[in-house]
Amino acid sequence: MVHSSLAALGLAQVPREDPLLYPGAWPRDSGLLDGDRLLPLDRLVYDDRAPVLAVGSNACPGQLRHKLDEFGVTSPVPMVRARVTGVDVGVSAHVSRMGYVSASPVRSPARMRDLFVLWLDPEQLAVIDASEGVPLPHGNFARRWLPAPDVRVELTDGRLLPGVYSYVNRHGVLHGTSRAPRRHPGQRALLSELVRVSARLRELFGATPEEFCTRARADAGLCARGTRLFAEENLVTTSGLERYAPAGRPRP
Repeated sequence: MVHSSLAALGLAQVPREDPLLYPGAWPRDSGLLDGDRLLPLDRLVYDDRAPVLAVGSNACPGQLRHKLDEFGVTSPVPMVRARVTGVDVGVSAHVSRMGYVSASPVRSPARMRDLFVLWLDPEQLAVIDASEGVPLPHGNFARRWLPAPDVRVELTDGRLLPGVYSYVNRHGVLHGTSRAPRRHPGQRALLSELVRVSARLRELFGATPEEFCTRARADAGLCARGTRLFAEENLVTTSGLERYAPAGRPRP
């Protein structure tokens, strides 16, 4: 990497501060997130850390750093690019207080795509759990263990992981016209379509993505109503990942 700073690499954006940027910019290659820098890695596997598959803004270094900084956690995070088969990036069936509708993993046996594995130490894992609402009895996500061979995670050196953690939405995911889980197209495109097809959603959040984000960020109760509305309008289906155990592997 010629330039290692997140800003120079175009990776400093924080969707929590600008929801329409969600899911944020992802790195092209593996790297070590160290403060506001992305440095080369000296290895791809960290046996003393938990492997967490990032399907949304957790793969954006600026967003990831923002979450950790909020809790005063400054330790480096290895971000490893991997080829993943069996999982696609769907749309969470809830409206986030951050002002966006986030991504959520969905089962897709034939789908192969490049995603990032975060290798998190216990302190970092606790922060990311908290950011996803995992410790709360009624949080939005549950961290589940997705085992091989159901989910195939191949690193760039050809090694296969025995499995990964991923955050599965407890509300389910949104489906498209085929009733299958829809793919997350990016925030602006997603919100534009949602408010176009749902008059009730327009009543709550306005007719544009900008209005949607502004209203959502200002009102937690409104976000909860939007989440209920997804279900009431029969826009929700299962992710296919609910059957996996919340704790299939001990924490490091």
